[in-house]
Amino acid sequence: MNLNKILKNTEIKNYINIHNMNDIDIDITNISSDSRNIKQNGLFFAINGYNKNGTEFINSAIDNGATAVVVEENVDLDKINTSKKVPIISIANIRNALAVASCNLYDNPSKKLKVIGVTGTKGKTTSTFMIKSILEAHGLKVGLIGSIAIYIGDKQLEVTDRTTPESYKIQETLAKMVDENVDVAILEVSSQAMKLDRVTGCDFDIALFTNLTEDHISPREHSDMNDYFNAKLELMKLSPNLVVNLDNDYTSRIPKLFPNKNVTTFGMLSKHYDFFAKDLKPENSCINFTLSVNGKDEPVCVSIPGEYMVYNALGAIAVASHFNINADEIRFALKTVRVFGRSELVTNRLGLTIMIDYAHTPSSLESILKTVKPYTKGKVICTWGVGGDRDKTKRPIMGEISGNLADFTILTSDQVRTENPMSILQDIEVGLKKSGGEYILILNRTEAIRYALSIATKDDIIVLPGLGNDLYIEYMGVKYPYDERIIIHDIIEEMLDDNYDYDKVKNFNNETFNIPNCKI
Repeated sequence: MNLNKILKNTEIKNYINIHNMNDIDIDITNISSDSRNIKQNGLFFAINGYNKNGTEFINSAIDNGATAVVVEENVDLDKINTSKKVPIISIANIRNALAVASCNLYDNPSKKLKVIGVTGTKGKTTSTFMIKSILEAHGLKVGLIGSIAIYIGDKQLEVTDRTTPESYKIQETLAKMVDENVDVAILEVSSQAMKLDRVTGCDFDIALFTNLTEDHISPREHSDMNDYFNAKLELMKLSPNLVVNLDNDYTSRIPKLFPNKNVTTFGMLSKHYDFFAKDLKPENSCINFTLSVNGKDEPVCVSIPGEYMVYNALGAIAVASHFNINADEIRFALKTVRVFGRSELVTNRLGLTIMIDYAHTPSSLESILKTVKPYTKGKVICTWGVGGDRDKTKRPIMGEISGNLADFTILTSDQVRTENPMSILQDIEVGLKKSGGEYILILNRTEAIRYALSIATKDDIIVLPGLGNDLYIEYMGVKYPYDERIIIHDIIEEMLDDNYDYDKVKNFNNETFNIPNCKI
């Protein structure tokens, strides 16, 4: 596509190495804000990030095949030195322009299929998988772009490392879904995605807001809860049909905030909601409830345990109601749905109960511990930490929750990022001490898991909140491969050896943070 057409509906401020933008004759076949992804005939958007300026990578992009470059409007074009003379264009609101240009390049694929956006603090990933499962039970072909991976039907296209990809990746993926005759695309939409224009240009048909709780309040994310809420609300503005949880203090405001939208409601506190759940009967591997809709009751079983899973199921069912799906299809889909890293039970040769989950907020940690505690004959052993470079205020709160609800807490490292790992645990420890709960601090995550496995009995449950579907640990700017399922398997294989020395398990060193063989 001609560069002129790709930049249609963007605000061009200045340019060099071009005589006239209207007469420009440059064919563009790919677009990216990552110079490493640029191919021949590529358009590179040099966007400034938290730590790097995009202009630093212009020559790298040109070497990879960029035939034109877009920079932010405050960049002095005369000071840019390039290895080759290519057009360089300064543009207003560069992230918005990237999204618009991506829509232009891929011919606005979101207008050619049904698009569902899912946002909220908790439950986004599980809700998207539940929606996908229900729609597929109805016979639709479904694509999913989310924090675990990108899927078309059962085919996983790639693993993802963020909730919502960059705008050019979204549009490229949606175009691929159109080519493969997908009926419905489901997108997880984070608040950061809204702030950074990642879904600008997407034509949403339905938007689900699961809930809003304390999270993502930090200098790099949101200044306060109102800023967080308002960022999420931007998705609601992009869709004519809204699905909202009326049991949450924030999301319950949405019907009044958007009186001209078609709003579908769900929850468990009032039978007057459009979709109402009652008679909850939790078990250790699932939860049963009665769904009440239009004066009719239907029994439902969700294959993932926990009361909060009922909220996820209600939201998914409410979204699916826009597709005229019947109760039998819903029952089948929810009874068989599985979500990687969400209340995931890990089978093992010791017969221990081990659950991996993504819980990383006070409310989600409280939910998972309250879910497992009533059905655990022995002890609840909670082995966890929190991520670095994120909201510090939640750390002691979560420490107190674990101390109060778990029988034993093993504090360990999570996604350290660039913080001192020991200082993170010491912040959590403040709340643990306040609770009076029993705990131990083991900095090395693999050794913490080893300790948990060594002290657990078949009556206990080991809960590993935090990493969930993450298959890496980030430490000082480097992402090291790390799959807790493999770690658990390998440790248990060692434990099954007759020569395994249980006494050495307690000999850990909390003064260092080593990464031997990427096992942190």
